Amino acid sequence: MASLDNLWKDFKETGSKVAKDKLLLEYAPLVKYIAQRIAINLPASVDRDDLVSSGILGLVKAVETFEPERGFKFETYAGHKIRGAILDDLRAMDWVPRSVRQKARDLQRVYAKLENELGRMPYDDEVCKELNISMKEFEEILSEVTPATIVSLEEAMPDRETDSKELRIIDTIEDPGSENPLKELGFNEVKDILKEAIAGLPEKEKLVIALYHYEELTLKEIGVVLDISESRVSQIHSKVILKLRSKLMQRINA
Repeated sequence: MASLDNLWKDFKETGSKVAKDKLLLEYAPLVKYIAQRIAINLPASVDRDDLVSSGILGLVKAVETFEPERGFKFETYAGHKIRGAILDDLRAMDWVPRSVRQKARDLQRVYAKLENELGRMPYDDEVCKELNISMKEFEEILSEVTPATIVSLEEAMPDRETDSKELRIIDTIEDPGSENPLKELGFNEVKDILKEAIAGLPEKEKLVIALYHYEELTLKEIGVVLDISESRVSQIHSKVILKLRSKLMQRINA
């Protein structure tokens, strides 16, 4: 720890390139960890090495802009920068087909419509009835729209400088293909909306959210914990993200 503190002091006070390079080397495993975690949920067509390369750029920016005197953990600060850099490149690739994004938006609208009518989030069978499809077809749609929600699962707010995970879930509801709800609503209002929405989720859905976003388990690891398949965990997660987005958009359009 003392040696790290000295490296930070040397770099921040003198701009030493040697100190900077040593810091980058020290925290390089963080880039690989985050890139691998994001890659788990991406199709094989996305080059993992490209994710790491993007993440390294985020790490460089984090080292250059970090202010140790503010008392925050560098790993948390850098994590936001690394994720942001990777996701920026993924968005630029626009690797999610438009048809998939459209299905996700359509499903989100159904959730919003039924909640307005029922005064609560709809159950799966009610969504199926509204769409006039079977439960199996509904699950297939959830699996199909996973790419439209999975990148946003790791969405970060790059300028947030706190190591608190209290608001982490807020980072997950931005839709890269649309306007950011956070720009329309105040941060505290978003927090309150999402707290209320999460509290109303079925227990299994709340558990998936907690294990993924707070305990940082992968979808596969969550499947082992809950004794369900990874694909089923993915379906549940996609469903929750769509519910949260619909809740926010309802408030925006109210």
